[in-house]
Amino acid sequence: MATAARAQDVTLTSRDGDVEISGDLLGFDGEFYRVETIYGELTVDGSGVLCEGPGCPNLEHYVARTTISGAPAMGRVLMPALIEAFALRRGMRSRRENLGPGRFRYVLSDSESGREVGRFSVRMTDSEEGFADLLANEADIVMSRRPVRDDELQRFREAGVGDLSEAARSRVLALDALVPLVAPDNPVAQIGLSELAGVLAGEVENWKALAPDKAPDAPIDVHLAEAQSGLGQAVRDQLLTPGGGGATPSANRHEAAREVAAAVVGDPFALGVGTLSASGSARKLALDGGCGQRLRATRQTVKTEDYPLTAPLFLYTPARRFPKLVREFLAFATSPEAQMVIRRAGFVDQAPEEIPIAAQGRRLANAVSNAGTEINLIELKRMIRVLSPLQRLTTTFRFEAGSVQLDPQSRSNVLRLARALERGTFDTRRLVFVGFSDGAGPTRANRRISRRRAEAVREAVLAAATTADTDRLEISTEAFGEAMPMACDDNAWGRRINRRVEIWVR
Repeated sequence: MATAARAQDVTLTSRDGDVEISGDLLGFDGEFYRVETIYGELTVDGSGVLCEGPGCPNLEHYVARTTISGAPAMGRVLMPALIEAFALRRGMRSRRENLGPGRFRYVLSDSESGREVGRFSVRMTDSEEGFADLLANEADIVMSRRPVRDDELQRFREAGVGDLSEAARSRVLALDALVPLVAPDNPVAQIGLSELAGVLAGEVENWKALAPDKAPDAPIDVHLAEAQSGLGQAVRDQLLTPGGGGATPSANRHEAAREVAAAVVGDPFALGVGTLSASGSARKLALDGGCGQRLRATRQTVKTEDYPLTAPLFLYTPARRFPKLVREFLAFATSPEAQMVIRRAGFVDQAPEEIPIAAQGRRLANAVSNAGTEINLIELKRMIRVLSPLQRLTTTFRFEAGSVQLDPQSRSNVLRLARALERGTFDTRRLVFVGFSDGAGPTRANRRISRRRAEAVREAVLAAATTADTDRLEISTEAFGEAMPMACDDNAWGRRINRRVEIWVR
């Protein structure tokens, strides 16, 4: 350890010899040194200094290095697929080196000269350990199945890593969803969200309580991911009552989502919570939204967040400068070109899709059948008249529970839609931000609120699209309040998914 520490010692001296900085070299990106000194962490422009000491990099044959740590669900297939696709797109060769259990490295080299240009090391631990590695300077990028927590944000701010909640520090790399899983021959077809939470909390223990006419009189065998894993923490955050404790201690715990699915398939009385990407041959139960709504996890419903248990996969980066090759990889990983790679890896991509109104008959039928006493036929006809010439984009914006702040997936959608406007994707087309609300409160007030939300999202997108030529397309807002509910308003999660801003195009 002492030898390794001394090997990083460097002294940076200005070319006129007037300034000298000594310390432990934390990183070099080909242009800037990052050094831990007695004054704290400093970033120094390499063009203005001379480097002396055993830790000094080889400037002539510089190799970009980065370490990625965190969720195995991302590190196992998704990250290798993206690194290999990035290398192929750049005309480079990639070679994988296994470094031990849960660890590997990709070496990227120039295809003509064979010179090594980059090393991408991946540690598959879990989301919590990934954040700990970043805090300890043992990783540069975090793979996480959950958003960074408030206490973690505070520690990162205090350590000078930056605010990881900022858009520049977090990226939604891909999408997934939590899904209730049963054996293929289980007679139960759907489950309410409150019922599912009751099963996990040990309050609902028999199948008869879920479907008296269909289910057997047998105890429910619960299967979940390990509580400390990213999936386990996502289940706790989205399905268990805050402050109400964790899942029942009798639940069977597994290390990975695919193991949850495999265990459920072999047990006719099992119910597990796994992921859409790793559901295997287990059958996915629909969520009963009430009011005749049945919500299934599909690629489109996960993109739109119409399915309530979406689970974005995040990349978090600190407020420090990365080597150019790493910056280019991060840009590629969230680019339109990477979306097919993400889909082939088994996850839900974020490429926008257009849904014609003819394919939304169930939504429109529910809008008519569940319209409240204050939503009259005139308003429904107006909605149909406005939306009929348009198609709905899967890009949708939803809000944090009890907040006007956009949720993480929607914040990512702001940047994606802004980049699409800058690329001219919607040039010569009409783009409509359509606001909807829940049914709590008077209809007129709900319509005003939904319009303000639509206008706020539009302004956020335009503010992010700094180089877009907005004269080449038509942008407007519409609002219909509570006219098209996705679920009943008699519970918090139903009201949450009803509050949304949709994008419609012509």
